[in-house]
Amino acid sequence: MEVDDGGGGRWDFLDWVGPDTSSCIFQLFDDPADLARAAAVSRSWRRFVIDQEFCKTLCRRICPEVANFTRAVVVTRSPPTAERASESSRDTEFRTRERDHVVYSYLGGALVSAKPAMDCILHCIGASSTDYFPEETIDNTLEPRDRVNHRPSYWSSGGHEDPDAPESLTYRLSSDLCMIDEVRVQPFEAFFQTDNPIYASKAVRIRLGHSKLPPGEESFVTDENENRKAIADENYVWTYTSPEFPMLPENVLQTFKLPRPALCIGGVVKIELLGRIQKQASDHKYYICVCHAQVIGRSLSPEFMVDISDPADYSILKYLPGASNLRMEDIINSDAKDSTEWHSLVARYRQMRHVAMVNMLLGPVQFMDGDDDAGGVTDDDMYM
Repeated sequence: MEVDDGGGGRWDFLDWVGPDTSSCIFQLFDDPADLARAAAVSRSWRRFVIDQEFCKTLCRRICPEVANFTRAVVVTRSPPTAERASESSRDTEFRTRERDHVVYSYLGGALVSAKPAMDCILHCIGASSTDYFPEETIDNTLEPRDRVNHRPSYWSSGGHEDPDAPESLTYRLSSDLCMIDEVRVQPFEAFFQTDNPIYASKAVRIRLGHSKLPPGEESFVTDENENRKAIADENYVWTYTSPEFPMLPENVLQTFKLPRPALCIGGVVKIELLGRIQKQASDHKYYICVCHAQVIGRSLSPEFMVDISDPADYSILKYLPGASNLRMEDIINSDAKDSTEWHSLVARYRQMRHVAMVNMLLGPVQFMDGDDDAGGVTDDDMYM
């Protein structure tokens, strides 16, 4: 923007107020769209916004987890052109900042998007313990009802004499990058036991992060130990941990809203269930039971994905312009002319879509005896 100096000359606003004051003004912007508009005013304004990395700074202010990204890249379908040998180091540095500006400008828009939130759970990874597998598997928590085919549907922890013993449920999300708003958990009411006890926990805590396990080792729940090896804390990097939320001993879907939307980098959520309040009369041990869980948020894919394959757990943010316009044939088929990076990320997106379709078709596995119409459930049918 230029201003008239009163004598017929024109001055750029940035030169008029100086770089320090200009920086203070630009740092007051709290909407990524405002920064994008400012960068479009003139070449000097665009250069200033890029050099000062305002878009990256604003993204980190909106969502501190963004600081975990060590690098940002733009992935296009066509192979990248070779860097010019005659380019100076100063020009190369500016091109890097210009690339970051583009990536973080679009990321900022995605972070504050008004896109409707939904349940982001793709499938279960495992539970810290299970009383009777597979009848009381964590997979049952994907079912929104507490009774299916006249039988109860819930996950149950193992019994414990210590009321402070924690438990956890770990889930894989539908995308490697998700903005999470809240988590919902419904404790199970054992309607088949005397006085209908509710096996709630004392509190809930949420962790977001990524797995360090090689692909394939963190798969569907199939083992009798509910993938206990796969959910061990040493196999994960947690980039966000919520405060503790008290849980009510009520058989309702309870909402635990995060203090602010948090970015899950890596697509893994652990719901920690802290403390026990209910003893089972038959063995005088404490249990925690959950019939349903949801992780509410928004996926940032396919426009954004993350690469955490680096041995030092560096997270590389990858922006795929135009990926939201992918047609089904683009996902199914590949073109030999496409770049290697594009092939890799589309393959990852294809894998996530396939798992989602399998989950949708199969749903949680339910265990029934031969007569669904018997009606009613006796204590002998239960495993807790």
